[in-house]
Amino acid sequence: MHELSIATAIVEQAEEIARSDGADGVSSVTVRVGELAGVVPDALHFAFEVARDGTALAGARLVVEQVTALAWCGGCAEEFAVGMPPFFWCPACDRPSRELRSGRELEITDVEPVPAPT
Repeated sequence: MHELSIATAIVEQAEEIARSDGADGVSSVTVRVGELAGVVPDALHFAFEVARDGTALAGARLVVEQVTALAWCGGCAEEFAVGMPPFFWCPACDRPSRELRSGRELEITDVEPVPAPT
């Protein structure tokens, strides 16, 4: 399950971000995961719960934003979803596409610090 190594990397990077912002802890981490990234969101959630134990993210939640895989057809200027399994054939002009516009993302987009006590 490579999601555990991904979750561990997310926890480590989120801790660094929180530390550099002067936060003691993290309440949530948002990641964008492309449809073709090879990551199973449910497995990533489970792995995150394991990886966060004993860290500044111990009580943090993981928010996964899924990104649809989109291809671009240079022949007819059509953008289309490739689906799963991916099919890179343009539905508008019936030609193969050579350009993937989205779907391989795996990135942290937000680290929400634990609110400071008032």
